Amino acid sequence: MTTREVEHEITVNAPAAAAYRLLAEVTNWPRIFPPTIHVDQVETNGTGTEELIRIWATAGGEAKNWTSRRTLDPDALRITFRQEITTPPVAAMGGTWIIEPLGGTESRIRLLHDYRAIDDDPDGLRWIDEAVDRNSRSELSALKENLELAHAAEDVTFSFTDSVLIQGSAKQAYEFIDEADLWAERLPHVATVRLTEDSPGLQTLEMDTRAKDGSVHTTKSYRVTFPHHRIAYKQVTLPALMTLHTGLWTFEETPEGTLAASQHTVTLNTANIAAILGPEATVADARAYVHGALSTNSLATLGHAKSYAEQSG
Repeated sequence: MTTREVEHEITVNAPAAAAYRLLAEVTNWPRIFPPTIHVDQVETNGTGTEELIRIWATAGGEAKNWTSRRTLDPDALRITFRQEITTPPVAAMGGTWIIEPLGGTESRIRLLHDYRAIDDDPDGLRWIDEAVDRNSRSELSALKENLELAHAAEDVTFSFTDSVLIQGSAKQAYEFIDEADLWAERLPHVATVRLTEDSPGLQTLEMDTRAKDGSVHTTKSYRVTFPHHRIAYKQVTLPALMTLHTGLWTFEETPEGTLAASQHTVTLNTANIAAILGPEATVADARAYVHGALSTNSLATLGHAKSYAEQSG
């Protein structure tokens, strides 16, 4: 069996400890790595040095998912990983993150991979070569950008949540959000929808939505569904004011009713603020504008989900 070993590296203007923390906390990954859609921590040992995670990500233009076991060593600033369940054409995949201090304010991040293709298939190996190279470069570039952004003064990444209380079941509220292929019929602000689910629980959602001014915008998102509790998504075609948009729909039954919530995490594209909102506009203005636009759509969708669940019940 042929095992390929490759290495990529980048230098970042951030302390090594900060770089390690960002890599160690996998819930940050959809925010910092373009290919990553969603990450779940499946299990962890008592000390937090061993964990099993499940990752949903794009590779070679296709959405895939796998589980990976990680060993974290905060003293050595190393994280090793090994995929437990791989996706064809990958037969085996593992590697190591190594963070090396370069003085007090800089660090070098090295990303090592070793992998094999199923049956040593040369086409499969070529596909993995290209996917690992492309994803490693984009991951390291994004990691550099986000680490350095975290040390900048302006707070351009923010999160917020909108919610409604529904006198109906979580299952029915969940179904309304899950059945996005019906949104053009059910939601006034949605013009057209294209929903595909090539593997169970992993959806590609493209839709055209109408803004208040009548203009139509096309968006594409990858969604990961967890019936009937939550749907995580990452938008991959972004409006000019955003460089990142991830979200989470959650449905929780409480004594008062089902609490349905829509959580957003956004990073602003500060380079476009003046062009979109005018030369006097500030980061705070852009935050308010984006927050308002996303909340309007979320609350409209949650309102229709509420009506659907209450009428179905």
